[in-house]
Amino acid sequence: MSSIWKVVGIVAGSIVGSVACVVAAPVILPALGAAGLLGAAGTGTAIASLSGAALASASCAAVTGTIAGTTAAVAVGGAVVGGVGGKIIADKATK
Repeated sequence: MSSIWKVVGIVAGSIVGSVACVVAAPVILPALGAAGLLGAAGTGTAIASLSGAALASASCAAVTGTIAGTTAAVAVGGAVVGGVGGKIIADKATK
């Protein structure tokens, strides 16, 4: 019975982690771009000099080259981290 709870913990953690990262990315990535950590946009303009939607789009595109790619990468990263966290919590809860 305890193995089912480990699976539930991993799946739940993966879902929560993935959703949390996708929701946080539009806030975190533009902050990194505004701080000058993401370099230049495809047009050659420094991302740090942009604002609003242009800053958000350029920041997301700077990570993987496309906004869709960045969204996928962030979701997968969140799922992995969430799954590991879910397993740790499930292991502690089933002892």
